[in-house]
Amino acid sequence: MPIDSAAIPSPTVSISAKQARNLALVGQGFAANPDRDVTKRQILKTIRATNMLQVDSVNVLTRAHYMPIFSRLGVYDPKMLDEMVWGTARQRKLFEYWGHEASMIPVEDYPLYRWRMRDAERGMGTWGRIARVQREQPDLIDNILRHIDQEGAVAASSLETEGRSSEKWWGWSNTKTAMEYLFWSGQVMARKRRSSFEREYDLPHRIIGDAAHEPDRDRQDAMCDLICQGIAAMGVAAEIDLRKYFRLPTDETKACLARLVEEGRLLQADVEGWKQPGYLCPKVNPRSRAKPTCLMVPFDPVMWERDRVERIFGFNYRIEIYVPAEKRQHGYYVLPFMLNGEFVARVDLKSDRQAGVLRVQSAHLEDHVKAADVAGPLMENLHRLAVFLGLGGVEVMPANDFSKYIGSAPINLV
Repeated sequence: MPIDSAAIPSPTVSISAKQARNLALVGQGFAANPDRDVTKRQILKTIRATNMLQVDSVNVLTRAHYMPIFSRLGVYDPKMLDEMVWGTARQRKLFEYWGHEASMIPVEDYPLYRWRMRDAERGMGTWGRIARVQREQPDLIDNILRHIDQEGAVAASSLETEGRSSEKWWGWSNTKTAMEYLFWSGQVMARKRRSSFEREYDLPHRIIGDAAHEPDRDRQDAMCDLICQGIAAMGVAAEIDLRKYFRLPTDETKACLARLVEEGRLLQADVEGWKQPGYLCPKVNPRSRAKPTCLMVPFDPVMWERDRVERIFGFNYRIEIYVPAEKRQHGYYVLPFMLNGEFVARVDLKSDRQAGVLRVQSAHLEDHVKAADVAGPLMENLHRLAVFLGLGGVEVMPANDFSKYIGSAPINLV
């Protein structure tokens, strides 16, 4: 009698909490030597490892998308990344779209997001007002597309003629809302970002060339491929981790995971301390090691989901940008500091461009960590960051005892 393979339980591996922590860092593209010269090839390889770079407008330190490359590779020329996303057709290796959030994504992954564009085109999976503009103002949308086709790249603000909408919703005009619909549905792409961080839009084939004309992938096939890429980046992940990494629908994520386990493309894992099952790639070595020492911005892929960070690293982190100043515990723009793969401190940083210094507004040591072990490596990384940002030095404000301690730490930089 033939055996029904679907009835055979898939093998489950056991992963310790320490192994889960190592695996969570292994796939993230951290380099062993942050002092070597960085090339475009290395930058693209690193972005492929994380799948994307999140874009955020906060500029108190530097734009968020520049920092994950620095955290993994060390000092590099940000113009190389600018060329890869905003350069000529030959230079362009990335496109901007909704991945985790607004993200810079490798062009070769464009077909994996077409299902999201098709959903948005039908008014699904977007914010309410963006969905409404597609139903209620098709002429406005057609006029914008016609203008871009005939005149080339344009920003929404350049098209506005009606002023601000009387209906307050982030102060968006109908024109900006329509442009966001076109961007979400993939009918336009970001050509570049202005100094104000506003996008200028153009037609996809003018930005990513022939890739814009590739046929759509099967919806579930595309999601399955995204999930496999996400597992490679996260090392080991629960279903909720995968959903949040790419903002995938719950039911379809469950269906994809069941299919991928059945096909042998993923293994199910019992992870120490996890209430839910984990998943990992069959070829991953559970004994893999990664022990990076680096500063991370709140928008680093490692930091995206705070519950996962706490579950894996035992590190409770909350961004306090939107918290009133008097209620903040650690500061406005706080970067966690990882030493040999462990979060050991957090520093509130600001680029004081007028004074030409990287200002450490406060620094906080994690519990059960010795200041003497952290101060030197942290200051070394702060000075390296100042070099990357084109600043002349580091100024530590005496906000607490640990801030004073790192301010006197020896620095060994060439």
